[in-house]
Amino acid sequence: MYQNNNFHTYPYRYGAYGNNTCGMQPCPYWINSLMQTANPSPYVGSLQTRNTTRINLRDYGPQPLVINMDDAAEQNNAFRTALWTGDHLQVTLMSLNPGEDIGLEVHPDVDQFIRIEEGRGRVVMGSMENQMDIEENVSDDYVIIIPAGTWHNLTNTGNSVLKLFSIYAPPAHPQGTVHATKQDAMEAEMM
Repeated sequence: MYQNNNFHTYPYRYGAYGNNTCGMQPCPYWINSLMQTANPSPYVGSLQTRNTTRINLRDYGPQPLVINMDDAAEQNNAFRTALWTGDHLQVTLMSLNPGEDIGLEVHPDVDQFIRIEEGRGRVVMGSMENQMDIEENVSDDYVIIIPAGTWHNLTNTGNSVLKLFSIYAPPAHPQGTVHATKQDAMEAEMM
């Protein structure tokens, strides 16, 4: 599999930019400079590190992305913001005001994963629109897994904003989706 006499062996180079940083063994830690320039860091500021406090919230798909989801979810103030959209997966951020809900919905062909980053809520799920078999209180660090074809809703029951991220497989919203409010989301779905 590896050819010791070839600098560009598969699957790894011997070192970043020709540096033999891993000795004579194949090195999995080389840097793909084309990938880095094609997808600039989402962190705003000259250092562009995860320690930067502000994130440019936009859809980074389908390019590779490394991001602190706690920070991204905390900074999102829109009802829904698509953070990454690919051919088979989508990550969105959501922010629900006290008393606000996502809205009772079903995705016939989409599995959904929701993680509560901050706040409290109540989730309901069921096989039929008028029959919710599951009702649970959720808060920070809870995960909600919704199989395709399952009716569901999440309501913010707390006194502060509920922040979450959601993963859809396959994507459920157009790439670059930003809905500032729930009303914006409802209007977009009617189009």
